[in-house]
Amino acid sequence: MNLRFYIDPETDLPHIYEHGVNEVEVEDILRKPGEDRLGREGTRVAIGQTIDGRYLKIVYVPEPESYSAFVITAYELMGKPLSAYKRRQRGR
Repeated sequence: MNLRFYIDPETDLPHIYEHGVNEVEVEDILRKPGEDRLGREGTRVAIGQTIDGRYLKIVYVPEPESYSAFVITAYELMGKPLSAYKRRQRGR
């Protein structure tokens, strides 16, 4: 899968870096998300666990015709949102 990342205009780096997430982690989740649902304004939200065990939430726009995605942001899932995700996963 080809991934493009939103570049922060202030740093000229992918926005995901501000949240301590790297490209490999994003690719881990998007290849096999635990959850992938519709977001706002044409976006999708993927949640899952990386190979290293971190739980991430990724907001992206799929580009199915080119088997690629534009990643807007990604950050570690913590607290109540993480608990809710794990609870939903147990129900599967």
